Order: sequence, then C-alpha cells, then structure tokens
Amino acid sequence: MNTPNFSICVYCGSRPGARPAFADTARAVGHWIGSHGGQLVYGGGSNGLMGITAQATLDAGGRVIGIIPKALVEKEWAKNNCTELHVVDTMHERKRLMAEHADAFLALPGGIGTFEEFFEVWTWRQLGYHDKPIGLLNETGYYDGLLTFLKTGVEQAFMSPWQMDLIRVSANALQLLPELVQAAGLSPVARLDAI
Repeated sequence: MNTPNFSICVYCGSRPGARPAFADTARAVGHWIGSHGGQLVYGGGSNGLMGITAQATLDAGGRVIGIIPKALVEKEWAKNNCTELHVVDTMHERKRLMAEHADAFLALPGGIGTFEEFFEVWTWRQLGYHDKPIGLLNETGYYDGLLTFLKTGVEQAFMSPWQMDLIRVSANALQLLPELVQAAGLSPVARLDAI
C-alpha cells in the first residue's frame, strides 16, 4: 500500500444516531479520504459512525489507523481489519497518538466522547500545542445548538473571536475535507480507480 497523501483524524459517534443522514455523511467522509489517497485516524471501534467511516475508507483503498484503549476493545468491538490497530492502556494515550498521527482533525456528529475530543484538540490549538487545522462538520445541522452556545461565549467575553476562527465549520463534507487537507499544506489527489 502506498504512503498516504494526508492523514485526517475523525471524531464521531460510536452509535449511528437517529437519522440515516448521519451514516450517509460518515460513509461519504470515509470514501473521500480513501479515494483521495488519504489515511483515516480514529478511535478504533467497529460500531456506529466510527465503523462506517473506517469501512468506507478501507473500501475506497485508504489506510485506517485505529487507536483504542484495552477497556473498550470488547465494549466497542474493536475493528480488527484496520490497516493498523493500536490497543493502548488509557484514553489519554489514545488521544495523544491520534493527534500525533493526524495532519488535520474533523468532528462529525457524536456524543460526549466526540465533544470531549473536539474541545481538547481545539484547546491544544489555541494554546499553541499544535498548528493543525480543525473542522466541524455540521451537514445535518447537528451542531447548530453548539455553535449558538459558542457564539454566546464570545458575546459574553469568555472567548475571543480569534478562538472561533481556529475551527472551520461547514455543512458540506466534500467542501470541508479538501479545505482541511490544503490548510495542512498537503494535496488530496483523487485516485481514479476509487472514484
């Protein structure tokens, strides 16, 4: 397998969510990564949006690095057909390795784990611990309430506008993905055999 052109860490739900559109979005994200010579870095689970994104990446010819804590291997049914599956001791180690393997970050719909991972990598960016682009995919309007809340944080002077500018928000996965890769200084190259 060729060296990937880029590596995107995707945070998303270990459940499929209530709307079929969530799974469709996850599938489209994985397909885009795989069909453009990319590598997916994610939490290593086989279920929910996590498993859908990973399988779509593999099906499109991309590499998948899954990183999962021992305690979640059975609970989340670790996806054993990842290109690389790393089983680690703690959540902290999981998140550190995910960040180290990524050129950019993207949050899809998810629950408390997705929120925590997104906020942590955003916090690291504003503190200068990394300079990698961060995207928030709001294709189904899932994050509308969160974005309203974050705007309130700026209006009430607990956050600055420049902090909001550190994240790229889009309702369209196929526009946001190439923006993130290009912002990382890399090039998504479509593989003709995977399109």
